[in-house]
Amino acid sequence: MCHITLKPPDCSVSKEKDRLKPKKKEKKDPSALKEREVPQHPSCLFFQYNTQLGPPYHILVDTNFINFSIKAKLDLVQSMMDCLYAKCIPCITDCVMAEIEKLGQKYRVALRIAKDPRFERLPCTHKGTYADDCLVQRVTQHKCYIVATVDRDLKRRIRKIPGVPIMYISNHRYNIERMPDDYGAPRF
Repeated sequence: MCHITLKPPDCSVSKEKDRLKPKKKEKKDPSALKEREVPQHPSCLFFQYNTQLGPPYHILVDTNFINFSIKAKLDLVQSMMDCLYAKCIPCITDCVMAEIEKLGQKYRVALRIAKDPRFERLPCTHKGTYADDCLVQRVTQHKCYIVATVDRDLKRRIRKIPGVPIMYISNHRYNIERMPDDYGAPRF
């Protein structure tokens, strides 16, 4: 019969390997240039002045803007032209159209206005039908739009994007915010 004796492993060697070596602090050279990430701004912006904006204006319309226009008894296309003194092409994305359709029978007038042939339909390729995200994404990619909305949260999100004007309703008329002065938008 053979006896096998097992030796306990040498604990001192394995513990030394497991121990972490103290981290050495790297001394930073004060004369070295600091590198940092700077977001790339589109070439269409000259400071806050957007050179892609110009007649005919393409206006992205939100669901609530159509509803509030109906309540204020404003004709969308005519009131936009009165506000900007130029030809306006209202644009509706598939998401906004789906949102209006989901609202049901109560908003059938808004749906009829949205299907007006003067409105340009913009197809959406993304998943989901949340209109606010769709509008913000489209405006971030293409800065050639004015966004027409009454929604406070959407306005707040769009104000963070440089060079995108916002159209809104006040005192039974359309007003525009963040539009360059020489484009004929009235200042009140």
